[in-house]
Amino acid sequence: MALATNSPNQTSYDVIIIGGAIMGASAAWFLSDNKDFNGRVLVVERDPSYENCSTTHTNSCMRQQFSTALNVQISQFAADFVKNIRSYMGGDERVPELSIRSFGYMYLADTEAFADVLRESQQVQLAQGAATQLMTPAQIAAAYPFYNVEDIVLGSINLVDEGLFDAGAVFDWWRRQSRERGVEYVQNEVVAINRNAAGNRVESVTLKSGDVVACGQVVNASGPRAAATACMAGIDVPVEPRKRYSWIFKADTPLDRDLPLTIDPSGVHVRENGGGTYQCGGHADVDPAVDYDDYVMDFSIWENHVWPVLATRIPQFETIKVQSEWAGHYAYNTFDHNAILGPHSELTNFLFLNGFSGHGLQQSPAMGRGIAELVAHGEYRSLDLSPFAYDRIPAKRPIVEKAVI
Repeated sequence: MALATNSPNQTSYDVIIIGGAIMGASAAWFLSDNKDFNGRVLVVERDPSYENCSTTHTNSCMRQQFSTALNVQISQFAADFVKNIRSYMGGDERVPELSIRSFGYMYLADTEAFADVLRESQQVQLAQGAATQLMTPAQIAAAYPFYNVEDIVLGSINLVDEGLFDAGAVFDWWRRQSRERGVEYVQNEVVAINRNAAGNRVESVTLKSGDVVACGQVVNASGPRAAATACMAGIDVPVEPRKRYSWIFKADTPLDRDLPLTIDPSGVHVRENGGGTYQCGGHADVDPAVDYDDYVMDFSIWENHVWPVLATRIPQFETIKVQSEWAGHYAYNTFDHNAILGPHSELTNFLFLNGFSGHGLQQSPAMGRGIAELVAHGEYRSLDLSPFAYDRIPAKRPIVEKAVI
């Protein structure tokens, strides 16, 4: 069934944001909140139900356990934003007070090489003020006796500002308040990006409805569809949709304390969900790019991989019942699994907000703020995000982030 479309109210905007999920909504809100920007903003979203977007298929968690200082700082701002969202939104009493359920992420290393990575990363995290602790198998068993740690060499956990938060509330209020400030959202789809005669700037976009809309700058916030959007501008970007599977299950014998978001050495991850239920995720060993509309479940992954891993790591999970399951997409940056942010090196009014590889929700406050600063000031003012610039890709200068789930 074809999606409905509606036309924009204007024929020209200062900024057109392609994609209205968490990244597009963040950029739109931070533009509306920037005192030095008074331009018109249009957000074009193909499916405002957000039924299949990465935002609605998320774990809704944040962590500071990254191996690069900048990624730690990005998540620290996210934690501050969530905990002080009403203040950030001008004291609006309609905005809920939010918190982070800080049960932490528990990385489990089963080799000395992986343990060394955790040790090195902890030093990076501590230098940024994070509260990461390393735990021996005995310490893990004492604090979390439900784990089987026979094969574990070391664990790493941070119980401060690391865990579950209400990402849906943040998303909803970014859209609601930015609309009230004049940001326009339309249900439509960009089908062409049109350059000027010199070929060095985007001058307009063509929508599925037939509207041709002029623009000052374009922001690619199309999540797993980032490459298709960039292609319309004649640009290659190494982002592709990778399928990620999630399950919510109920345990016959629930754990007697919160379960950290546990990253098993196999790659399977599982966390507390509340009420004796838990959410886990994983993917197939063969992990190709998939079609943009492919959300078909592979039920064999649960039976043959995920459940056996869970039951081995946490024996109380031998008897569990799946309550719901779904497949979603990571916007997977195949170059270095990190964000691609800011202007293209030649088409300078085409801005990337792409490639978050599963980190998008927790990185959205800093990334949206960064895009808004680039648009309003031509530079980053709060946190220098320039290492994520597009030019690192043709220069073959990857950012090595070791903590990718």
